[in-house]
Amino acid sequence: MIIIIEDKEGFDKALEEAGDKLVVVDFTATWCGPCQSIAPFFKGLSENYQSVVFLKVDVDDAPDVASFCDIKCMPTFHFYKDQKKVEEFSGSNQAKLEELVNTHK
Repeated sequence: MIIIIEDKEGFDKALEEAGDKLVVVDFTATWCGPCQSIAPFFKGLSENYQSVVFLKVDVDDAPDVASFCDIKCMPTFHFYKDQKKVEEFSGSNQAKLEELVNTHK
């Protein structure tokens, strides 16, 4: 399951509620082609890794979150553990995305 984040308050709450679970955040936009191409893969990961929390942030719908996280391009993926960012990368590289999920889960 992917949780849609609509504002900074929701983002903070999701990170807090995740506790010590890995949180993977997909910063995306509807007009971003590479974002749309990796979206089905991200959804598949959310179904295959039940112990990981998957969040999606549309940068146009939640500009406060995008600004807070200093997002410069999409897609960008952030990885959090215990509310602290442990990794990030930009681009629609499916292999790297799954590798980082496995590394930090």
